[in-house]
Amino acid sequence: MISYQCDNVKMPVIAKRQTNKWIRDVATIYNKKVGDVAYIFCNDNKILEVNRQYLGHDYYTDIITFDYTENQVINGDIFISLDTVLSNSQQQDTDYNQELHRVIIHGILHLCGINDKGKGERAKMEQAENEALRLISLL
Repeated sequence: MISYQCDNVKMPVIAKRQTNKWIRDVATIYNKKVGDVAYIFCNDNKILEVNRQYLGHDYYTDIITFDYTENQVINGDIFISLDTVLSNSQQQDTDYNQELHRVIIHGILHLCGINDKGKGERAKMEQAENEALRLISLL
């Protein structure tokens, strides 16, 4: 089950049924099934608190993914700072909804086993994000 929750922010406009299908389609590409995935939309203060408390990082970020995947079934909690998504879309001169969907699928790609911290991994993640974004435009 895919759930969407808010912590001190207004729920972003998301076509949930279409987005859920998209998420499942992307997971299938990586031979995964979707189990329990919770999106928690929050503000910068909350994501900083989560980053400090659970990861020991003292900086803002757009997304934090907690991976509980077992075997081929992806499970996780995905925190998304809508403040940072907005500032990223403004800085990169991209559409807010496109940036939001990029971050939404970024978390799923992490749960599917794609990383972005090591050498060359960021380029692979960006390619996977771009391919996934093309899929949602077809729905």
